[in-house]
Amino acid sequence: MNDAQIVELFWQRQEAAILEAQNRYGAYCRSIASHILNNREDAEECVNDAFLCAWNTIPPQRPELLSAYLGKLTRRFALRRLREKLAQKRGGGVLPEPFE
Repeated sequence: MNDAQIVELFWQRQEAAILEAQNRYGAYCRSIASHILNNREDAEECVNDAFLCAWNTIPPQRPELLSAYLGKLTRRFALRRLREKLAQKRGGGVLPEPFE
């Protein structure tokens, strides 16, 4: 199944679109997320978030290159997850209580 057919399935709101996209681009998206996060579980969660985002955004959008669109979404979620992890290492935005 090619990109245009998969995008058409998204437009028709058929759940088969997600399965076809995962079969075709799942490994590609996992590779992007894994290289950014170096954590398999976090990478898988980012890929799932990317496919959910694609499900929610493709009807108003019609990407010509589905691989680039899914890759961009995956990269965005992976970088967001990386920033959250780095913030947690610095204290997660919580200031320590002063000594009394």
